[in-house]
Amino acid sequence: MRFRLTKNERNWVLYDVGNSAFVLLVSTIMPIYFNYLAGNAGLSSADYMAYWGYAASIVTIIVAVLGPVMGTLADTKDFKKQVFTISMLAGAAGCICLGLARQWVMFIIIYIIAKTGFSCSLIFYDSMLTDITVDERMDNVSSHGFAWGYIGSCIPFAACLVLVLGAGRIGISMETAMTVTFAVTAVWWIAMTIPLLKTYRQKYYAEKKKNAVKDSFARLGNTFKNVKQNKKVFVFLLAFFFYIDGVYTIIDMATAYGQALGLDSTGLLMALLVTQIVAFPCSIAFGRLSQKIKSERLIIVCITAYFGIAVFAMFYIHRLNSGYLR
Repeated sequence: MRFRLTKNERNWVLYDVGNSAFVLLVSTIMPIYFNYLAGNAGLSSADYMAYWGYAASIVTIIVAVLGPVMGTLADTKDFKKQVFTISMLAGAAGCICLGLARQWVMFIIIYIIAKTGFSCSLIFYDSMLTDITVDERMDNVSSHGFAWGYIGSCIPFAACLVLVLGAGRIGISMETAMTVTFAVTAVWWIAMTIPLLKTYRQKYYAEKKKNAVKDSFARLGNTFKNVKQNKKVFVFLLAFFFYIDGVYTIIDMATAYGQALGLDSTGLLMALLVTQIVAFPCSIAFGRLSQKIKSERLIIVCITAYFGIAVFAMFYIHRLNSGYLR
């Protein structure tokens, strides 16, 4: 029987379509533009890549600190949609402001704010899934979110890519092209969020008390106590931290690393665009496979492949720099 999304599930998926445009921008055009701004200020390729890496690390630390607190607060009745909306708007507003930054220091500060807003919104977005669907549909709904996020993000990205690569031909500066690119991405992100905000209702929550913030910290303390008693939960949280940090490190740094090595910008962008397109059917396929094969096994297969490709790339670049490949 063909799998069909309900209205609530479809609106949840649409947010992935919206925020994935920002993810694609961060992993492709944004590092190249930052390199452009840094180069204008006299920074070397090594320094540019280091500062971009520092920014990504700062975001990780901020979200690691804010995540548990904000997540616990969001569990309070009628709070989840509010904190989700604030985080999303902070990310989208930061995205627009990135197009107005002309100095690399200001650009990287705004980037940290925008990426933090984006990352926090995902905490609440992911937790909405339990309110949106039922347990037996979660794997399929989640895979559709990833799939449509991959392919949907290509729409604004392709338009922006044409604009950025053809800026000189149509008589506009790189700065103007990037201002439009950031604005288009932010508008797309917000527009794809509106359906979810209209239909989402929080089903599972902790009752609101007089001091919601204080109560959230108390519940967070109890959660940490319970985690100590449940080793499986502790191991899962620890594993997920290293897993997701590794994934996003590669996503955030891939283009920046390629730029520092002197690889062609157009080739890098097109390769990542093709990756998005290929990821669409693969996500759907893995969603269907999860109905027949345990999710744990599928995750191990994916992580093993990811690790293998990363190791291959590391040795490939080493050989390239050593002059073995010509």
